Parts: sequence; structure tokens; C-alpha cells
Amino acid sequence: MHIMNKIMRSLTIIALAVGGCGEASVHASRNGGDPEKGASVIQKFGCGTCHTIPGIADADGEVGPPLTAMGRRIYIAGKLRNTPANMVRWLRNPQAVVPENVMPNMGLTQEQARDIAAYLYTLKE
Repeated sequence: MHIMNKIMRSLTIIALAVGGCGEASVHASRNGGDPEKGASVIQKFGCGTCHTIPGIADADGEVGPPLTAMGRRIYIAGKLRNTPANMVRWLRNPQAVVPENVMPNMGLTQEQARDIAAYLYTLKE
């Protein structure tokens, strides 16, 4: 049985290493957010003024980076590993993560940030 545990542990490590690039999408379903609500929050806060965001009407801004394929990206803002917790952290207080960057603190609640993150994780292309 001990050998079987070692084999299973090794296979798990290999699977995690091979699948690491898709880690954000694997964990996205566990963030507790609602993608449909996230799309509404994105529109309400005018995120498309600065960002191009697929699936959001008139979200064709060019101030910030395009948010295409956020569900497949490895990093957020070039600093944070793309995980649901880090995405919420970034959305709620980007100035604490990267001081003096151009993204303003929008005053998002925890729930709003989770919903936006859930929407962004649906973007694979």
C-alpha cells in the first residue's frame, strides 16, 4: 500500500506540473462568483472604458490591457499568480499590489470582485 501511495502522489505532482498553465481556469469555478453578475458589474463600473473585454457591449478601451483570455493567463498585472484569491485582491485594491499603476481602486465589494473574477475566468480566447 505504501508503494501505491507514492505512485499516486507522483502522478498527482506530474498532473499538476503539466496542467499548471490552466491553473486559473481549474480554480475559477471555486471562487464563489457568478459570471452573469460579473458581466453586469463590469458594465456598471465602466471597466470597458479602459479595457477591451470580450462579451461586454462597448468594452473597447485601450488605456489598460485587453482582458481577452484572462481565464488562461498565468499572471495578473505581471506580478500575481492568476488565482481567484489574487484576482479578487487585484480587483479590490490594485494600488496595493502595484503602487502608482493606472488602474484605480474602484471601491468594489468582495462579492462584486468575485463576480467579475468569475466572468473574467470564462474568457479563454
